[in-house]
Amino acid sequence: MSNLNPARTAVLVIDVQVGVFEANPAPLDKAHVLERINQVTAAARAVAAPVIFLQHDGDPGTQWLTAFTDEWKLDPSLHIEDHDCVMRKTACDGFYKTALEAYLRDKTIETLVIMGYATDFCVDTTVRSAASREFNVIVVAGAHTTKDRPVLAAKQIIAHHEWMWSNLICPKGVSLLSVAEVAERLTRAA
Repeated sequence: MSNLNPARTAVLVIDVQVGVFEANPAPLDKAHVLERINQVTAAARAVAAPVIFLQHDGDPGTQWLTAFTDEWKLDPSLHIEDHDCVMRKTACDGFYKTALEAYLRDKTIETLVIMGYATDFCVDTTVRSAASREFNVIVVAGAHTTKDRPVLAAKQIIAHHEWMWSNLICPKGVSLLSVAEVAERLTRAA
């Protein structure tokens, strides 16, 4: 993939919420992940590419990420601007029963740049769903994260998913790019 056409590219930030990023234990490398997310969203805004934040609504029965609670809010370290789009979701798949696909199609978006939490749940499911919908998908290396799980450490989970995404068999493939590569390809095309 060469340049990223800003008019056909959107940045998607998944579930970077207080209840996740301020939890103990915190996601792996959270400060650097937040910094990288802000770098990519700034690069996108500089070329007028849309920035979308997905926000998970937890099941009120679990009292985790319950809508409109403090823990449900987007992390205050994120740089969010008034013209950014914020969408709520209730499943790992950012497309499931949301307006995400309609929003992207309405804006004639062809490429999604994806970052956020959790690598092994909502990021992975949304990456695969976007690829199945024939979007060009870019995952930003170092801008997605997770926590240690009972069977794998967070570093292993991230390494596994980055390898897997790069080897998925899907209509347009999934690319893994650094923050610098995404920013350079966006600005070079503008």
